[in-house]
Amino acid sequence: MRILLTNDDGIEAEGLECLERIARTLSDDIWVCAPQVEQSGKGRGITLTEPLRVNTLGPKRFAVTGTPTDCVVLAVNDLMPERPDLVLSGVNRGHNVGEDCSYSGTVAGALQGMAFGIRSIALSQSLERFHDDVTAHWETSEAYAPAIISRLLVQPWQNGVVMNLNFPNRPPDAVTEIEVTRQGFRDLGEMHAVKRTDLRGRDYYWMSFRGTKQEHPDGTDLRAMDEGKISVTPLHIDLTHMPSVRDLKGFLGGAPPKTMAAE
Repeated sequence: MRILLTNDDGIEAEGLECLERIARTLSDDIWVCAPQVEQSGKGRGITLTEPLRVNTLGPKRFAVTGTPTDCVVLAVNDLMPERPDLVLSGVNRGHNVGEDCSYSGTVAGALQGMAFGIRSIALSQSLERFHDDVTAHWETSEAYAPAIISRLLVQPWQNGVVMNLNFPNRPPDAVTEIEVTRQGFRDLGEMHAVKRTDLRGRDYYWMSFRGTKQEHPDGTDLRAMDEGKISVTPLHIDLTHMPSVRDLKGFLGGAPPKTMAAE
């Protein structure tokens, strides 16, 4: 099995080293194509307004001056002699649950693999808090990911689906359960901009999250992280809200309207 690895934390990230160890339990044919520098929060962004540079760091190992999506596109179309059988994206430093999934470059790398028709899995390791001084329990991802991936690969997947794996902020021995979950949603008021002033007296803003404690519904990826479980969430990118489609068809279908709606 030929496996392509990518991430959004950058080519030198600890999580990518962890992912390589995970991947080598599954295959010896491992390719790495990851961003030159951190691309967290870039989502499915692609680079359109400047050239991409590829630095060859060794056999089957490349760093790209672009996003995770750029990396997967270049690897599959240009850098690899044959398409991979599996794309693994991560292991992200910090979980990717709830609305994180729409921002996450880690999830985006997996989504691009899916767009090529390749089975793709995003992996993330939860943290106590997102700070440079906090050490992630990489050993937890490494302990459980190989067996989970192997079981996922022997199951049929529907088209257009990626698997989003999140490992809790616990050492391996403290993890007792895995749960198949749905994507949850936080209070969007958590996101805000912190206003600061530079040394020349000019204001600037730093995007941040308040990190307030919330109760999340049972069965969600957010609740699984709260309870110290491993979360496996099948994701897809169809953003259509079908109940609204059915509601709208009743009064917007047919010939386009020429008169204003009555209040």
